[in-house]
Amino acid sequence: MYASELLDIPVHTVEPGFTAHELQELLSFFDHQPMGSPNSNSGSEGSNRSVYNVDERKRRRMVSNRESARRSRWRKKRHLENLTEQANRLSLEKEELRYALGSTLSQCNVVWKENQRLRTESVALRGRLTHLCRTLAAMHGHAVNYNGAALNHSDHS
Repeated sequence: MYASELLDIPVHTVEPGFTAHELQELLSFFDHQPMGSPNSNSGSEGSNRSVYNVDERKRRRMVSNRESARRSRWRKKRHLENLTEQANRLSLEKEELRYALGSTLSQCNVVWKENQRLRTESVALRGRLTHLCRTLAAMHGHAVNYNGAALNHSDHS
């Protein structure tokens, strides 16, 4: 099987571990020698090739680890940026809520004072109405109860 045939085989990966260039480099090894063919190299060349393969694997692993570390740093940086952005948004929202709360408390205080004034005025008006009802009843010869209703003379007995 040659590298061109390997490219036709679907490969499922969770996370890309190799760049396109690294994959091409890996597949180039298959183009030089068909899979399963006996190695015609002498023993010393085979040992050099295995050392080369070990060194090459170490180099590729180092490149892969660097790339993985780079992606990890990028994700960490992005996460930090998102958290900073969120903190800024929440800080603005907190200030808006603080302003709205202050405004609401101020309005509440105004309404409370107006309510107190109206209650005081209501008590004064109720007293004045009671006095006017008694005066009117006295002018007509009727007694008046606390609620301002006229009582008949027969009710007094």
